Amino acid sequence: MSEQNTASMGKLSRIFALIKQSLKGEELDFTQGSIRRAVILLAIPMMLEMAMESVFALVDLYFVGHLHNSSHAIQTVGLTESVLTIIYSLAIGMSMAATAVVARRIGEKDPIAASKAGMQAIVVAVIFNMVISIAGFIYAKEILLLMGASAETAEHGTTFMQIMMGGSTIIVLLFLINGIFRGAGNAAIAMKSLWIANIANIILCPVLINGLGPIPAFGLTGAAMATSIGRGLGVCYQVYHLISGKSLLKVKLAYFSPHWEQIKALLKIATPGIFQFVIASCSWIFLAKLVATTGGDHGSAGYQTALRLMMFFMLPAWGMSNAAATLVGQNLGAKHLERAEQSVMKTIKYVAIYMATVMAITFLLSRYFIAFFSNDPLIQEVATKALHIMSIGYILYGIGMVLMSTFNGAGDTWTPTWVNFFGFWLFQIPLAYLLAKFLDMGPTGVFIAIPVAETAIAAASYLLFKRGKWKTIKV
Repeated sequence: MSEQNTASMGKLSRIFALIKQSLKGEELDFTQGSIRRAVILLAIPMMLEMAMESVFALVDLYFVGHLHNSSHAIQTVGLTESVLTIIYSLAIGMSMAATAVVARRIGEKDPIAASKAGMQAIVVAVIFNMVISIAGFIYAKEILLLMGASAETAEHGTTFMQIMMGGSTIIVLLFLINGIFRGAGNAAIAMKSLWIANIANIILCPVLINGLGPIPAFGLTGAAMATSIGRGLGVCYQVYHLISGKSLLKVKLAYFSPHWEQIKALLKIATPGIFQFVIASCSWIFLAKLVATTGGDHGSAGYQTALRLMMFFMLPAWGMSNAAATLVGQNLGAKHLERAEQSVMKTIKYVAIYMATVMAITFLLSRYFIAFFSNDPLIQEVATKALHIMSIGYILYGIGMVLMSTFNGAGDTWTPTWVNFFGFWLFQIPLAYLLAKFLDMGPTGVFIAIPVAETAIAAASYLLFKRGKWKTIKV
């Protein structure tokens, strides 16, 4: 019995040591050693990073959900987040390219080339986003109306939208610099930057929304202010670690001078990556508008509440799938093709276990989660139905995310772009429209279309993964 206890204590000690190492923040060589250990070391901080990212929307949703006229506030936050996904698309597309190139160079044992690639990605992303940011600030109200918001909701939410769009460069930098660190294998820095951003947001949200002492109550606008300040602090933490000289990635001013061949190589990967997420984002925007037009303000608010909760549960799985991207990139750089594929299959196993657990929790506790964010019974009813239907496909959502990250980590960004195009625009949108409008199912039809389409996307991705074209991509 004592031997069993000793063995159990030893195993527990090794697990805690592994968790501690994953959270410490250091660049490691993931091209050798245990694949399971490599997945865990990358996945834990990446899961926590994505969990922190999802907390932003939930914190805003919680505080604005308890404001007067909460349906307008919730709808504004949800619709603004839907529009911001286009910004996220730019950020994620460039982040994807940076992760792929940086990971490949790290796998080739060339950290200087990795640093140069990362800095060039920052220059390109900031220039492109400034144009979108300015346009979004000027036409904030028109965008909300275009999204299906009522005139009253658009009036209430214009300033919120302007702050979020105006500060979107911060969002781009937060995603992109984290992608650079992930490519280098230092996922803990990315995680900690979002911890800082979230702690600031959680503290500032109630203060700026409800007021405190000499600080006035800004209401809905306060949520945007808190989020922008929080993200800004996260970026400051990232920049500090880039310029401190302690990281494997060394930053020099000369690396920011445009290098057209490097920019061309990054854009070759990033452009389809951006399209990939724009395709998905525009699909979600269409679905949000379809729910708003068929279900009214309460239907829209219920759907947005369910969507935020779903993303909260799914983003850690996305974080885990990012581990596959780093492992694939570094191992392809080191010419370890078989190890790259084994890393993907091991990650799929862990993601499937996580998503199965989350699905069970969602079915058992969804009403309690939703009640926490809104006390409106009409919103609660729609949100509960939406969450139950959408969560049916959780396991396949997770598997699909890992496979998409595999292609992206290898630099094969065109494959998932085409999968998204067919899966979302030629299947999900027509199916949702058919069910919601022609079969008169309203928002329920939209909810059903989501897991059906995601299942088809996961199946197509697996078939393409087994074909192995991703192993031959040069970056």
